[in-house]
Amino acid sequence: MTINIKHKFQFRLAIAMRIALVSFVLLISLPSKLFSQTTYLPHYTSKNGLASNNCYYILQDKKGFIWISTDNGVSRFDGTNFQNFTIEDGLPDTQILKMTEDSEGRIWFFSLNGQLSYLKDGKFYNQDNNDLLKKLNFNTVIVSFLQDKAGRIWLGTNSNLIVCWDGKSVKKYVSPHANNQFINAFIHQDEQGNIYAYSDLSVQKFNGKHFSLTDSKVDPISYMTAFNQNDKSLVYLDKSGLKEFKNGNLNTLISIPKNLIKNMSGYFYYDNSSKEVWLANANGAFALNKNGKTVQYLQDISVNQVIKDANQNMWFATTQGIYMLPNINSRLSIIDAESGLSSNVIKSITKDNKNRLWLGTDDAVIDVLSINNYQVNEVGLDDFKKYKTIKQITYDPKNQSVYFASDYGMGVFKNIYKSTSEVKYLKEVNNSMFVIKHFSLSENNNHLALALSSGVVFLSDRINQFEFNSLKYREKEDFFKDRSYHVFYDKAGNLWFSNINGLSQFSNGKLIKHFEKNPLLTKRINDIQQLPDGTLILGTDGYGLIFYKDNKITRQITQKDGLTNNICTKIFIKNNEIWVLTNKGVNKITNYPENPSVANFDYGKDLLSDDINSLFIDDSTAYFGTNRGLILFKYNNKNISRNLPKVYVTSIIRDNERLPIDKDNFTFETGNNIILFTFSAVDFTTSDITYRYRLNENAAWIETRTRRLDFSSLQTGDYVFEVSAKSQNGNWGPSAKISFTIKKHFWQSLWFLSILILLVAYIFYKVAVYITRKQKDKEQEQLLVKNKVLMLEQQALQAMMNPHFVFNVMNSIQHYINTQNTASANKVLTGFARLIRKNLEICTKSYISLEEELEYLNLYLKLEKNRFGEKLKYFFYVDEDIDKEETFIPSMLLQPYVENAIWHGIMPKETGGEIHINIKLQDEFYLNIEIIDDGIGIENSLRDKKETHISKGMQLTKERLNLLGQIGAKPIHLDVRQNSTNSTTVSISIPLK
Repeated sequence: MTINIKHKFQFRLAIAMRIALVSFVLLISLPSKLFSQTTYLPHYTSKNGLASNNCYYILQDKKGFIWISTDNGVSRFDGTNFQNFTIEDGLPDTQILKMTEDSEGRIWFFSLNGQLSYLKDGKFYNQDNNDLLKKLNFNTVIVSFLQDKAGRIWLGTNSNLIVCWDGKSVKKYVSPHANNQFINAFIHQDEQGNIYAYSDLSVQKFNGKHFSLTDSKVDPISYMTAFNQNDKSLVYLDKSGLKEFKNGNLNTLISIPKNLIKNMSGYFYYDNSSKEVWLANANGAFALNKNGKTVQYLQDISVNQVIKDANQNMWFATTQGIYMLPNINSRLSIIDAESGLSSNVIKSITKDNKNRLWLGTDDAVIDVLSINNYQVNEVGLDDFKKYKTIKQITYDPKNQSVYFASDYGMGVFKNIYKSTSEVKYLKEVNNSMFVIKHFSLSENNNHLALALSSGVVFLSDRINQFEFNSLKYREKEDFFKDRSYHVFYDKAGNLWFSNINGLSQFSNGKLIKHFEKNPLLTKRINDIQQLPDGTLILGTDGYGLIFYKDNKITRQITQKDGLTNNICTKIFIKNNEIWVLTNKGVNKITNYPENPSVANFDYGKDLLSDDINSLFIDDSTAYFGTNRGLILFKYNNKNISRNLPKVYVTSIIRDNERLPIDKDNFTFETGNNIILFTFSAVDFTTSDITYRYRLNENAAWIETRTRRLDFSSLQTGDYVFEVSAKSQNGNWGPSAKISFTIKKHFWQSLWFLSILILLVAYIFYKVAVYITRKQKDKEQEQLLVKNKVLMLEQQALQAMMNPHFVFNVMNSIQHYINTQNTASANKVLTGFARLIRKNLEICTKSYISLEEELEYLNLYLKLEKNRFGEKLKYFFYVDEDIDKEETFIPSMLLQPYVENAIWHGIMPKETGGEIHINIKLQDEFYLNIEIIDDGIGIENSLRDKKETHISKGMQLTKERLNLLGQIGAKPIHLDVRQNSTNSTTVSISIPLK
């Protein structure tokens, strides 16, 4: 069967992109035919957060925010969110007619009630909180604003009044001429600094003191049709078109038809870069260039103003909200029934090798769209009911054919490049009804696979035998039962299909049930595609994308990874990029498998959302079949620039007090501080903005979607609030930083801590001293008790005296009596009696004078001398500088060592020996006493003894000296040593008292 393809409609498409389907007309002088097309412009209304749909004026500030003045306050737009400001925030009125930003960054608001206000550093100033604005309240509408070279602010009003504020004083100028008043005056300063006032009735020039009439060819239609450019030139509209007044010269820039000039009801905009003028009126917006080309936007919509932002996007303030026309490199275009298609509903898309799109519709028609000249041809199908909705269409390059399918039938166009094309329909030989879910063509041979409601069927020769017999199915050879959803031939010719059981593969006559290996493969699969490396991508119904290779699931990408939804309906692979349709929008996955990045097309989301039926991607353009028509998107436009989003802190509020945002450092008193930061990144291409923040430069970043953060009960210290933003999966933009310090409590201050540390240290010292003293006193008491015990022991021992000594003395006395040597007996008896008496005197004292100690020692040595005769010799040497009566030493100190020297050092020698007692001053603090004998030596004496014997007197004296040294401020040093092979020296150093 053959049919003729009839030429239906020819149109031209100017590629563009965005919200609101807007018709525009090309008014060209030469052609007589009218071409139309629809462009997508984003449309924002009060439903999106705009303060009101009745918008008067749009301003882009130096940071990039879009400000919209309405009859219900002002809105600030960052591309994602609207923040609205009203009287409660500081505006003087709800109806704000116009806005402007001066050189100091103040945004001025001109209200209907004539009152002024401005925003600076996040704070609104009005006549209630600012003396200047109180002076600038004139109860008249301000229609123009100028900040001259000197920084003076000039205000034109709708009455006979011009106001100048020089920063100190306010001056008012009123025209005395009844017929030449300053009504609706537009203020301009030229390159030489001259100030002009262009009003409805006159042109006047300022001479430094007052205004006076002047001749001028500059004649703007109104204050809305004049604009001060940055180079101090003036562009304006008069009755003949757009003019420029520059350096005293008047130039015509663009001629404008009189009907457009006459219908001007809003502001105009002149684009110096493209040499275009934009006019706003009640019937839309008109763009005109110097060649006479006129384009109308927003037909039948009342437009109040048009501006171009820093990213070359056009913005329209209308009575129905605001519209944006994206820059020329970023526009979406839409082709629908009004543009020449047979239907708005495009269900399927494919593309042949002659750059033609084949579009399956819901009207039993396939449209063929030539992309080169945008000629549309429609192909009607025979059976309207059977082929009403063409849900799949596929190009077969090998055979130059196009296959298509509806729910209840399938066909193929053969010889599509000929003037007439043959169409053939799939036939079930028994004329049984079948329901087609999907079909797939093998690239390696002529196989055709069908996913039917009854199972999977494949035909071995789709060219010569385009039919099948359902009664002669050979199960597991050319038919696999159970309801199926999708079929797919991979590059190797293997057939993959999904049914109610899951994913299976038919290869080389063998059926492989992959769904038995992994539970994920049992889920419903809506689409299957293959990457160049052989990886299969499975689009599931609720589980995102599954990547399957070598019989293993290598990755799963879901909504958590950035997909708009986990229900994936269509997949398209182009240049290793994976395009995915979900039931919520469009996603593109790049950098697979190294570092997969998921981007969503938030730009134009009203069109690319939940009613996308199919897609086709070529090298530069993405085509989407929707219920609104065919959408074209130049996704690979090299002129599109992607700037990193810059984030701004828009407000800082502490305990309900709004703080200036121009400061980068704050100091807060301690307490229950609640610090609120609001911030925003300007990006008009997407609303998918992610933020990250931290409070310390060394802290980890925290990601968030919110644009408002409050911090309460922060500890005292130094903080740096830092925030940055990124668009979708892009890089992070520059950070905004605000430093602040929460002062410490007085008890956390350095001076208080220093005093506290000193006080604690002092208390600790006093307590330690007290405890140490108590402990020392206790120890001293114990030492004193022990010393007293030792003294008593020594006194007792001293009182007892050595029995041998007493016995020998008594023998000597007896010997003298028996020999009738009465004088010697009396002498010994008298010495012994004196020794006994002296011993009793000093044994009760802890310290005695050196004089007493020497006297006691001398009495003892005389008695020993009397006994041993010439065998014992002793000598005393006392330093002349020593005051013996005033120098005190421990009592009974020397006698035990002298006695030990006699008995154990000298007496063992047959020849006897000598004892030298030397007493001298060691220094100004110590008295040194040495007892030196030339006996056998203490070490030799101890070695010769059979038993270990320690002199009780010496032991007690040693312990007593140790105790006295601990009690006293200075220790007593005792040293007993043998001198070379014999002789002994006892050295005692006693602190002087």
